[in-house]
Amino acid sequence: MHSRTQILESVNRFLDVLDELREKCPWDRKQTNDSLRPNTIEEVFELSDALVANDTQNICKELGDVFLHIAFYSKIASEKGKFDLKDVCDRLCDKLIYRHPHVFGTEKAETAGEVCKNWEQLKMSEKDGNKTILSGVPVSLPSLIKAFRMQEKAANVGFDWEKREDVWGKVREELDELQAEMDKGDKKNSEKEFGDFIFSLVNAGRLYDINPDNALELTNKKFRSRFSYVEEHSIKQGKNLKDMSLAEMDALWNEAKEMEKK
Repeated sequence: MHSRTQILESVNRFLDVLDELREKCPWDRKQTNDSLRPNTIEEVFELSDALVANDTQNICKELGDVFLHIAFYSKIASEKGKFDLKDVCDRLCDKLIYRHPHVFGTEKAETAGEVCKNWEQLKMSEKDGNKTILSGVPVSLPSLIKAFRMQEKAANVGFDWEKREDVWGKVREELDELQAEMDKGDKKNSEKEFGDFIFSLVNAGRLYDINPDNALELTNKKFRSRFSYVEEHSIKQGKNLKDMSLAEMDALWNEAKEMEKK
């Protein structure tokens, strides 16, 4: 791989290119934090897609796009005399060093769990840290990820099950409550209980070291693959999915499942 010197040369080249674009390109010149924000969100999701697909070439490409946005926001701020990319890097380094006293200091942390707990405690003690445990979880996060992160943060300060096996009683309780409301036909309460049930499943996943968002994405990919197989092979049979019976579609679905084992 490349040396630190080569990496820094490329970063300098990139910053020179960004400076020139900001000065000479009409589109780049007109960008603001507000105009860039939707594009940033899109770029992060594109990076996420590449990571899920384990597509090395696309991961490299999408990381570049995300890095562009980081540098672009820093460039805009520097033009206003607020901060620049050096300030961003310095502040990040200071934070990483402060929150890793087991690496840069004399504290001990033998497990990743201990590191996370120390991280949250140090975060709370910082002068400019979050005022509450959950205030560090962005409101705009997708709901599934948000639930997972809130539970993680609460657990890091001791709000957690004593034994992870105990969570299954809560999952069953929430499922029973959900089923009861659905049997009543109460739409409003059913929605509430459905959320409680999902939240309990997220909690179970966390306790068993399963990220629910990653797990659901695996299922999404599996469903897409199997359903695409059903659609593709229905066309080969000269049939339309709308005209096929459920039994016929199930037969193709099961074929797709068997193909996954090969």
